[in-house]
Amino acid sequence: MDTSLLVWIVLAPLLGAIMNGLLYFYHIKKEKVSDIYFSLIGTITPFISFLITLYLFLRMNDENIIFKQHLFTWLNVDKLNIEMAFLGDNLSIFMSMFVTFVGWLIHIYAIGYMKGDNGFGKFFAYFNLFLASMLILVLADNPIILFIGWEGVGVCSYLLIKFYYGNKENVLAANKAFIVNRVGDFGFLLGVVTLFFALGEVDLSFASIEANLANASNELLILSGFLLFVGAMGKSAQIPLYVWLPDAMAGPTPISALIHAATMVTAGVYMVARFHFLYIGIEEIGLFIAYIGAISALFAAIIATRQTDIKKILAYSTMSQLGYMFIAVGLGFYSTGLFHVFTHAFFKAMLFMGAGGVIMALHHEQNIFKIAQHRASLPIIATTFLIGVIAISGIPPFSGFFSKDAILAAAFQEGQYLIWAIAMFTAFLTAFYMFRMYFIVFVAPNHHDEEYVYTSKTITIPLLILAIGAIGAGFLNLPAIFGGNHFVDTWLAQLHSKHIHMDHTTEYVLMALSIIVAATGIMAAYKKYAKFDVTKPELETGLIGNKFYIDEIYDFLFVKSSKKLSTFIDKVVDDKIIDAFIMNSSIGFVNIGKRVAMIQNANVRFYAAFMLIGMTCVFIYLYITLGL
Repeated sequence: MDTSLLVWIVLAPLLGAIMNGLLYFYHIKKEKVSDIYFSLIGTITPFISFLITLYLFLRMNDENIIFKQHLFTWLNVDKLNIEMAFLGDNLSIFMSMFVTFVGWLIHIYAIGYMKGDNGFGKFFAYFNLFLASMLILVLADNPIILFIGWEGVGVCSYLLIKFYYGNKENVLAANKAFIVNRVGDFGFLLGVVTLFFALGEVDLSFASIEANLANASNELLILSGFLLFVGAMGKSAQIPLYVWLPDAMAGPTPISALIHAATMVTAGVYMVARFHFLYIGIEEIGLFIAYIGAISALFAAIIATRQTDIKKILAYSTMSQLGYMFIAVGLGFYSTGLFHVFTHAFFKAMLFMGAGGVIMALHHEQNIFKIAQHRASLPIIATTFLIGVIAISGIPPFSGFFSKDAILAAAFQEGQYLIWAIAMFTAFLTAFYMFRMYFIVFVAPNHHDEEYVYTSKTITIPLLILAIGAIGAGFLNLPAIFGGNHFVDTWLAQLHSKHIHMDHTTEYVLMALSIIVAATGIMAAYKKYAKFDVTKPELETGLIGNKFYIDEIYDFLFVKSSKKLSTFIDKVVDDKIIDAFIMNSSIGFVNIGKRVAMIQNANVRFYAAFMLIGMTCVFIYLYITLGL
């Protein structure tokens, strides 16, 4: 009974997507359907998934069992066996818990945000499908099924980023996200294929892969680990495949919240943790992952300091926080990295939803300086936004402090002092640019009376619930020096993760340093922006303001060069070589045909003459060869 519930975690939002899709078709073809029906289907189905996940979580916590559900054999040929099966172990249930819960809250928020939109029903159909795809990814028992969910979240992100497809910029942003992710996905597929050939005859379940790792050469395992991480670079927006993430803000704000908090971008971190048994044995790739994470975190934070679009600032902050997560999993601290995924889900969802509330109140204005000039009174949004900013900055006792501090301590303990220093400087920048945004949007004087704007309860209630998580979620993995029991680390013991085991004095010193660094960033932001003249906004200029011209470099190296190559193939290779050869050959065949056709002239004497010539040739041949 309990095992059969696994599939319903996925089926609930999937059926919601199908029902909303069919209802939307009826809505546009027959007669108008009230938004309430789309809302009920769109929010109840994710909540069902959460309740089932919660039930299984409680069962696992009491009885220490693992759930596995086999649906059918998808493929069984020669040495390849692929089962359509779901796995409910500690890792997948941990991820499913906050994916379904935070995803459900974002669905509720979307009711208020999308109210009155012509595509309301279509939006919820896509939204439910997005959540279902992420749950397939998380609950998959083998990398092939994981890849179905992996591609599913990619397709849904494409559909939702270009939701307002009447705007060309939205379509271009969606295309960019889709194409960049295809590069990463190709690496992921190559990694799975390499792993299959390296291991020999296996059924490709995660348990089977782990059990047969000893049969593979170290070189192939390193190659496979690297290629799998290329997939994570794309999906989790790390250098060099990060360029799609800021542009993805073209979609409605609820989808931005879902992508950044509960789905898609966390998939890469989850995938590395799921393949922990592979990465434990190849420390070279682990260190490579950690450095990519550290550089990505720093790079994104630097760019965020000069951005003026409220959603793009949050997008770069996500890229930066994902970098912290990859530092942890790359160094073998899998539970620590996933703990930051968990806390980040609460405060990042809340920040995006708060930003969406501000954008709505200001008639979809996203420039922080223009928002400040026409600021509205939004007390609940302002308060919850401040909580989110404090949490992401790593100030105790908010959740971000405990998860981020653990990552900093992990890097220091492993002797990776360069990574630790980069992460510490990034922490300073994070506090600076997040409070820069907060002070400009909510604090800096704008010299006019702020008019109170009513905010729907479907927006404020999810914000308040997430605020509780942003404040208190960190206590679930409270360090031993504060009397905690490391619940998350204990729950994820299957990952054989490394843990912090330094002396208490060193821990206290490191914590104090991280707090001082974050406080310094806040003070720097306060001095510059708390009384900033918003009528003289900063511009996105210079090297940092133009995001180091990476988009322009990529456009020159890949887009324009591909275009020129395509034009060369079309105009030269295709037209002047291939087409010319085919045309000349066909003309030659036509000429030969015309000459042959001259023989077929319906003249009996002509035919008789050719028959005589032919018979003469035959007789001569017989005379010569047979002596007749």
